[in-house]
Amino acid sequence: MPKGQSSLRFFQKLNVFAIVLGALCCIAAPSSIFAQTDEIQVYDAVIAPPGIFNLMVHSNFTPEGRTQPVYPGAIIANHSFNGTWEWAYGVKPWMEQGLYMPVYSPYAKTLGQKGNGGRIDGFKVRELFVRPNAEQHKLFWGMNFEFSFNYHYWESRPYTAEVRPIIGAYVGKWELIYNPIVDTDYTGGPAGLEFNPSGRVVYNINPTWDVAAEEYDGFGSFSNIVAVHDQFHELWGAFDRNGKVWDIEAGAGLGLTAGSDRWTLKLMVSRDLNKKPWRPHLHL
Repeated sequence: MPKGQSSLRFFQKLNVFAIVLGALCCIAAPSSIFAQTDEIQVYDAVIAPPGIFNLMVHSNFTPEGRTQPVYPGAIIANHSFNGTWEWAYGVKPWMEQGLYMPVYSPYAKTLGQKGNGGRIDGFKVRELFVRPNAEQHKLFWGMNFEFSFNYHYWESRPYTAEVRPIIGAYVGKWELIYNPIVDTDYTGGPAGLEFNPSGRVVYNINPTWDVAAEEYDGFGSFSNIVAVHDQFHELWGAFDRNGKVWDIEAGAGLGLTAGSDRWTLKLMVSRDLNKKPWRPHLHL
């Protein structure tokens, strides 16, 4: 088959799969504006090579945050520490399979609880589709589908999902990335879907180091955009170190509204777990 026809068929299949998954997510609406989060990250469409396992450990601490739960029984953001282990496997040059397990809060409390304690918050499964070898193109894109299974203190409903488009460009030493994220908890219909976008501007100092400005937002549902005072808006400064074995990203975020946490810190540490690609041998 000619290369052009093969590429066209791939993107046709990808679009059909994306539409089906998107439709499953778009029948609903999340219940609250930005509760706790285990992952503070803007996706750039770079994935693990085929056959390679990768592990990223996310750690987030809120030294000064919201002192009231966003819904009854929720973890309080102020002074909480939470994170997750993100396991990833490169399936194809255009697909990565992911698993967040466990999602946890080693130091957090709910309203009325006397002391801070540790707890397991749930787990997530994701499918990430991207333009192959995104870092080699001036323009890149992708689509991430994430399905969460939650305890009641982490999310108000046990099942939630995320659809995250990825749009980006390389301009010299600069990267411009936007993730117009839509979240759902499978209730309320399409008009109730919640819009929680994020964006990132990166300056690459050299192949090892970069610095970035990020913004994370929460506007409420499409049918009920909340007042600006109560929206979630955080502005972040971050840096990345891309090493031979370990990659590190860290940053600090400043809340701009009453609906945000005043200060939040994040640290992400990742590495590939195998050098030689591994593929399952299936006998069907």
